[in-house]
Amino acid sequence: MSTERQPLAQTIEQQVERLTAHVHAPGEALRSEDIFRDDGYSGATLHRPGLDRLRDRVKEATIERVIITSPDRLARHDVQ
Repeated sequence: MSTERQPLAQTIEQQVERLTAHVHAPGEALRSEDIFRDDGYSGATLHRPGLDRLRDRVKEATIERVIITSPDRLARHDVQ
């Protein structure tokens, strides 16, 4: 299903550009280590390197907020 929707959805690069512009708009900085990507991994699993790193940073309380383009970017509704 994800493959069928992909032409309609933004690419990962487009999502990153959109979110970077959102953060930069009020003059905030965004460090490359604060971008969590899982290129090539399916959102149908919760075991992904970028998501694991994000969870670790949240657990360490080194992140104030998480900005995503859509909740399904973190996980699909039928995550296994």
